[in-house]
Amino acid sequence: MKGSYILLIELARNKDIPIGKLGCISFSKAFYAYVGSAMNGFKARLAHHLKQRKKPLWHIDYLLNQSEIIDIILCPGKQRTECLLAQELARDFPFIPSFGSSDCHCNSHLYFDANPDRLKAGILAACESVHCEQSNLLSPEGRGLRCG
Repeated sequence: MKGSYILLIELARNKDIPIGKLGCISFSKAFYAYVGSAMNGFKARLAHHLKQRKKPLWHIDYLLNQSEIIDIILCPGKQRTECLLAQELARDFPFIPSFGSSDCHCNSHLYFDANPDRLKAGILAACESVHCEQSNLLSPEGRGLRCG
């Protein structure tokens, strides 16, 4: 299965984190939604993200080494929808400029809010708005809940 995904991430305290060529970014204690794509399949991409400590390949790896994934939302499909999802989230949430979007024209692929329920609701609304084939809300431990 392939498509787009959104990682719901908790950063438990304010942190300054060096993010590759973006430099050092001051992250607030908050919940973050990272929009990505796995057009070669979810399994390998999500396994990489779920590793405890990893050599950073992408912007998100730097943040994940300092935070915790609390949910994963899958939007399976044959078409790339990550930029559409990012644009939907940009309507309602602040973002970290240029994060995860060096290969597209989006302002960012990382959005945040202090309220995890508000952010989850925004994620699911974005999935519905871009007509994902289905949305699965998963915990990193593998518990799955059907949504959408």
